[in-house]
Amino acid sequence: MPSLVEYHIARLKDKNPEVRIKSARELALIGDAAALEALEELFRTDPDPIVRRVAQAAGRAIYLRQKESEQGDD
Repeated sequence: MPSLVEYHIARLKDKNPEVRIKSARELALIGDAAALEALEELFRTDPDPIVRRVAQAAGRAIYLRQKESEQGDD
């Protein structure tokens, strides 16, 4: 059974832009850095400008959360 992160990463390829947007937002909430590569790909290649914007925001949120977590470990 795929993990929740893998499930949402797979849905980033759905033909429906609303599905891609929802999964990108879910990935941002989960905050797993494993999603960063898929979100970057979505940002670079998706034909829908709203999907690209949401993918960028989700990737940024995950990146910043990871950075904060690393700084908290110091």
